[in-house]
Amino acid sequence: MCGIFGIFGVENAEKYAFFGIYALQHRGQESVGIAVSDFENIKVVKKEGLVLSAIKKEDLEQAKGYLAIAHVRYATAGRSGAFNAQPFLKKTPIGEVAVAHNGNLINFKELKEELLREGAGFEYDSDTELFLSLLGKGTYTPEGLKLHPEDEQLLPYFFYVLKRVQGAYSVLFLLKDRLIAIRDPYGFRPLLMGRLKDAILFASESCAFDILSGELWREVKPGEVVVVSKSGIRSYFPFSSSKRAMCIFEFVYFSKPESYIFNEWVYNVRKKMGEVLAQEDELIADVVVPVPDSGVVPALGYSQRKGIPLELGLIRNHYVGRSFIEPTQELRDIKVLMKLNPNPAVLKGKRVVVIDDSLVRGTTSKKIVSMLRKAGAKEVHMRIASPPVIGPCYYGIDTPTKEELIATKFSVQEIAKFIGADSLKYLSLEGLKSCVEDPEDFCTACFSGQYPLEVKEEVQRIR
Repeated sequence: MCGIFGIFGVENAEKYAFFGIYALQHRGQESVGIAVSDFENIKVVKKEGLVLSAIKKEDLEQAKGYLAIAHVRYATAGRSGAFNAQPFLKKTPIGEVAVAHNGNLINFKELKEELLREGAGFEYDSDTELFLSLLGKGTYTPEGLKLHPEDEQLLPYFFYVLKRVQGAYSVLFLLKDRLIAIRDPYGFRPLLMGRLKDAILFASESCAFDILSGELWREVKPGEVVVVSKSGIRSYFPFSSSKRAMCIFEFVYFSKPESYIFNEWVYNVRKKMGEVLAQEDELIADVVVPVPDSGVVPALGYSQRKGIPLELGLIRNHYVGRSFIEPTQELRDIKVLMKLNPNPAVLKGKRVVVIDDSLVRGTTSKKIVSMLRKAGAKEVHMRIASPPVIGPCYYGIDTPTKEELIATKFSVQEIAKFIGADSLKYLSLEGLKSCVEDPEDFCTACFSGQYPLEVKEEVQRIR
C-alpha cells in the first residue's frame, strides 16, 4: 500500500502536505516525498524513511508553493528505499508533471517493454513511471464527452494514458497550475476529497483532513477524473464501468479506524467484523485480548456481542512501526518482539481468546501465542476477524506469494497446531461480506481467489 495527499489553493501548501501525508504514515514507511508548485515551477523533495524524521524544515523552505501532492510508500512494484520514492517528476510534451500513485498496474511489464522498443527511457523501475512515460504518446477523447475550454487541450493526453493502463490506481498529477485526481473505474483504492476554507484537499483516507482541521467532502468516484485549477473544479467520467472492486482488505487492516473510505466508516465495519465473528463462534472464555492495534476494534465488537470482558493482555510499544510491511521475515519477527509485550496481570490462569485482524504467514501469531502462554494464560484461542488469505494481491497490497500463504498449505486445525493455539477460527467470507453495505462492489480476491481483473502469468511484483 501507499498513501497519497494533495492540496490546491493555499499559501505554504508544502507544509499542509507535510502534515497531511504524516497522517497517512501507516500506509507506507519506506519513503516520503512532496512535490510543490508556485504556479510557475515544480519542486520535489524526496527522502527515505518516516515523514517526521526524513523531511526537514530546510527541505520545505526550498519548496514553497500554493499546490502540492505528497506520497508515503512501501513497495509493491519496483525496488524499495529512496530509489523509487514518489512523487516522480518528468518533463513531458505537455510540460513538467509530477505524479503520486497508490495501486498497481497489472499490464506495466508489457507497456514498459513496448515503450522501450520505441526508444523511451526510464529513470525508475516502478510501474508508476508509466503514467508519465505515456503522456504525449497520443490523445483520446471519448465520444460525447464535453470538456471545459480550459481542459480541451490537456485532458485528452491523460485520457489516452488511462485508456492504456490496466489495474488499480488512485493517482494525483501535479502540473504547474493545476491538480488532477483520478480513480480507476473499478475503484480498487480509496481516494477522498476535502475542503479547508478555500483550499481543495485529496487523500487516501479522511484522517488526513482531520489533522489539518479540514472537512471531508466526498469520495472521488470510481472512474472519475477531477481537475482543480484557479478557475474551479471540473469532473469527468471518460470510461464507464458498472463493475466495482473496492478492496475489502482496507477495512480489515490498512485504513485507520477513524477514517471514512468506500462510503463507510472503517470503525463501524471493523467492529461489525468482530460482532459477526462472535456470532459464528461457540467459544466460552474468560477474557478477550486484542492484538494491537488493528485487532482492537473487532475485539470490541466480539467482546460486547459475547459478553466477555475485553482486557489489554498485549501492550504495544507505539514507537515501533507495523510488522506486516517489513520486507523480510527476519525483520518482521524482530519487530513483533519489539512492539508487543504480554501483560501477566490479566492473563495468568485465564482462558484467553485473542482477536487479530488477519493471519497471513502465521509466524506473528505463533509468537503471540507463545508470549501469552509464557505470561501464564491457561488456554489461548486465536480468532481472526477475516477469512483465510489464500491468494496474493495484484492490485496494490504487498501480500506474499501463494506459496508463502499458510492457508494455502494447511487446514485450520493444522494452522492452529503450528501457531500453538488451543483452537483457531476465522470469520467466514460470507460473514465478512455481511459487514459492508454493498458486498458485490468489493474485491475479495485475497480471500476467495476470484480476481475481478484477469492477471497474466508473467505479471510479477518486483519487491
